[in-house]
Amino acid sequence: MGADVRQVGDGTYLVHGSNTNWVILTEGDAVTLIDTGYPGDRQQVLDSLAAVGSSPQAVAAVLITHAHNDHLGSAEHLRSTYGTPVYLHEAEVPHARREFLQQVTVGKILKNIWRPGVLPWMLHVLRSDGAAQYPVSTPEAFPVAAGPLDLPGRPVPVHTPGHTDGHTVFHLPQTGMVVSGDALVSGHPTSRLQGPQLLPDMFHHERSRAVASLELIEALDADVLLPGHGPVHQGSVKAAAQQARERAL
Repeated sequence: MGADVRQVGDGTYLVHGSNTNWVILTEGDAVTLIDTGYPGDRQQVLDSLAAVGSSPQAVAAVLITHAHNDHLGSAEHLRSTYGTPVYLHEAEVPHARREFLQQVTVGKILKNIWRPGVLPWMLHVLRSDGAAQYPVSTPEAFPVAAGPLDLPGRPVPVHTPGHTDGHTVFHLPQTGMVVSGDALVSGHPTSRLQGPQLLPDMFHHERSRAVASLELIEALDADVLLPGHGPVHQGSVKAAAQQARERAL
């Protein structure tokens, strides 16, 4: 199955892979790729670049919201094959190297296997090679100083810890969008909710910090949310974050 590539703004594309999204930002012939899906989504990642008239050779950098397998998937392949730099928040760099792992455990999954959607989701993870580890050998930290990165799309990193220690969303002020990773989603196979929400509790390293980080997202001036899971959300990102916090309390 090919990736579902949707243009959501000038030079901005939200790609729906197999349960996980990634974002392509284009500027002339250069591209910024934000997240890379599951390891098993590699062909979809390559196909999505072709669909926007680009190629892996044109990717100036891969930005990773957080180093979970369903977002880190093809980052090392792009780095080792094409020399593409892979950037994360400094707190997430050792996570990408797999010096530690802040990811839902098999034990937690089994305790929640009775919940609607969890078993099909787990089977999908296995089919997508999501249970294997593909560390990035030389990830790099992007600058922590406030302001846009010197990359296509000029994304502005905003540290939103909780889901993982170094989770980061990317604000796109020029287009009024936020790439929210797993800090704020609009759906998930294991959730009965639709619309803005936190992921189910088992997925967060520190749920209380994940809830607190919603206030950081509320402060961003944007009216389009590009989540790591679920469809694009049109409307005030501030209101979306508020709704997710209300649902989490």
